[in-house]
Amino acid sequence: MQSDQVLAELLDRYRDTPGGLLPLLHAIQDRLGHIPPDSVPAIATALNLSRAEVHGVISFYHDFHSDPRGRHRIQICRAEACQAMGSRLLEAHAKAALGIDFGETTVDGAVTLEPVYCLGNCACSPSVRIDERVHARVSTDRFDALVAGLRGGGAGK
Repeated sequence: MQSDQVLAELLDRYRDTPGGLLPLLHAIQDRLGHIPPDSVPAIATALNLSRAEVHGVISFYHDFHSDPRGRHRIQICRAEACQAMGSRLLEAHAKAALGIDFGETTVDGAVTLEPVYCLGNCACSPSVRIDERVHARVSTDRFDALVAGLRGGGAGK
């Protein structure tokens, strides 16, 4: 289905939903992988909001993205407990291994690398979230194995 058709379908679904902006944005991102900037005027019109209000919500919440992301999202915890257990080394390794920086996506479109500021897994630092799954005590070798699992079609262990 074309992105215009997806957007039209979702706007119809959420147009009359009280407080529908956040559920609509989540639905758009779930279906398209991001919230295209050119969809903001249509969203604003459908929900009787200003473009600034819609843009403000998209830019405020770090989970919303205006540009396409990788098929997989790797987040490395940067909170103090993880830093104390080696997450800075893990960050540097991940960036070098993937050939990207935080906020970037690998050339093959497989992985987007992001910082996160607590995964609530402090006792098992350093922690990494891949898609929706948190991994504990991630070493550089384990990171490499997790990434290999993603690229090989597996879910990672």
